[in-house]
Order: sequence, then C-alpha cells, then structure tokens
Amino acid sequence: MSDESKAPRKRKTAAAKPRGEVADPSASSLYVQSVEKAMKVLTAFDGSKRQLSLSEISSLTGFDMSATQRFTYTLAALGYLIKDPDSRKYELSPRLLDFTYHYLTSNDLVSRATPYLQQLGSETEEATNLTVLDDTDIVFVLRIVSRNVFNAHVITGSRLPAYCTAPGLAILATLADGEIDDILARTNLVPFTPSTVYQPRKIKDRIAQIRRQGYAHTEDEYFVSDISTAAAITNAHGRGIGAVNIAVARSRWQADRDEKRFADLVISTASAISARRRVD
Repeated sequence: MSDESKAPRKRKTAAAKPRGEVADPSASSLYVQSVEKAMKVLTAFDGSKRQLSLSEISSLTGFDMSATQRFTYTLAALGYLIKDPDSRKYELSPRLLDFTYHYLTSNDLVSRATPYLQQLGSETEEATNLTVLDDTDIVFVLRIVSRNVFNAHVITGSRLPAYCTAPGLAILATLADGEIDDILARTNLVPFTPSTVYQPRKIKDRIAQIRRQGYAHTEDEYFVSDISTAAAITNAHGRGIGAVNIAVARSRWQADRDEKRFADLVISTASAISARRRVD
C-alpha cells in the first residue's frame, strides 16, 4: 500500500483466534506446545537483526538456555536456521521461502488477481498491491512495482495495520459492525503521522463513508507523502477476502485528476476479481 521510507511493522507472533474455537486454543488436548515454541523461535527473527545469538533468542522467546539450544539445534538440523560457524549466531534459512512459494502458487485469490494487477500497474505506472486481512493487520501477498515506486521496504509479506491503510479500511467496510468493533478493540490504535485517523468513532465514521462510496482513500496516514486508493475483493456473500490498491507518491499526485480515476480503476478491478454475489 505504501511508498515511503518507514520500515513495515514487526510480524506478530500470536495467531488470530480461529472462528468457532475455544477462547484459549492452548487449553485443548489437541494443542502441541512444542510446535508453538518452535514457531516462537522462528518469529524471534523479526528483521531487526540478521543474526541472533542463543542468549538473544532466549531473551526474546522467554525460554531458558537449555530449551533455546534444543529448539535452535532442531530447526538448524531441519534446514530452517543457519548457524554461522565463526560467530555461532543463527539466521533464517532460505528454506523458509518454500512456505511463501507454496502459499502463492496454491492460493486461488493470488492466481485470479495477478493478471488484473499486472494490467492495472501497466495502465497507471504506479505500485499496485493485493492484500489480505490477517487478524488486525493487512498482509501484502502480491505487489506489482513500477519505475515510480518509492518504498523498496514494502514487499510481499509486509504487514501494516488495517485501521489506517486504504486496503485495510476497504476490507473492514465489508465486515459486520460487531467484527469491526472487535478488531479495533484488539488493535493498538496510535497516530503514526499527524494525519492518522486513530480514534474508534472516527474510524467507524469513515467506514460508513467507504460503504457508501465503494472505495477507501488515505493520505499520509501510515507513511508520509503516500496516497493510497483501494477497493475490497469480496466472496459470494459480499465479505471482503482481500483488497486491491494503487499507491502513489504525493509528488506525482493531482487530486482533481487522480482520485476519481484511481477509485474507478480499483473498484472495477476488485469487482472483476470478486466472486459473483450469491442471493441468500
């Protein structure tokens, strides 16, 4: 969604609560705590450092040194961590990209959206993105950059808050009010810039406007000088399963020319990708 120079937020380590599951999934007899712990070790590598020592991993995960050593050894033996023989520090292995590859190649939404986003990027010469909602954030699952792209830090897998991003707001606008209230209640609502709308009442007011106009539009709300216009991709029941957006640097933006044009483009693109609406 964005084309300014702020690094994307840290990836969350806690998974969203699955629908229909008990409030605390870890209380179930089906829950395997060793899997959770292994994932906690992997997510300790959040991008802030390329390599981590055993003591750093221990501190970040809360595990004692013995447990940390067992998990890092096992993950390295499986090929998901690499240990530097000189520094004895660990880093993530390229093997983790296998999961990204399998997700992208098997995901129906990505497959359907790819040719439309390529066409949209070619027509506008701006960055075009496909995002999905994951708990309280949006995640970039497809990004078509152009020669005008400004922020090279936003890549596939980048995660941004839903409440102050055009794709996130577009998806939120398709959800029931109760779901929106729940998402906002679990979100750390903070002003990333002076332009960020972060008050719950104001967020819900703009969601009502998005529902009326069919698209979301943000300016300077997460990245300064970034302007984004988005529309939701919906399933057969009208629920947002993703969003298409165009991100433009302010230096290239002409409000009287661009907002309506880009709004029409993202609406038509999202509509083409969306499932045919089912009459219940």
